[in-house]
Amino acid sequence: MPDRATELRRLADEVADHDAIDDAFVAKSFTDLLVVIDCEAGEGFPAEIETRLRDHGLDGANDVYATTEGDQSSAGAVGEATRHQFVDTETRGDHQSYVVD
Repeated sequence: MPDRATELRRLADEVADHDAIDDAFVAKSFTDLLVVIDCEAGEGFPAEIETRLRDHGLDGANDVYATTEGDQSSAGAVGEATRHQFVDTETRGDHQSYVVD
């Protein structure tokens, strides 16, 4: 069975093929794995992609981190695209980016 990061990279590659998506990739934020998706300017986030991400244990970062942003996943503009971040809730808190003594 592939590890979770490999599984999420495969999912990001598949999602990136959608017409409304400019780019999709896996990133690490402190203790979490994220799937980051850049949606074309002027396009709403595709509902079928959101459903697929949720089916794979990913939730919008704004929801997971309880930020005050109105959108559950939007992280703002990146060039001409809108960036969305989704947290891997299956491994949340399992990744350490640095050592604290």
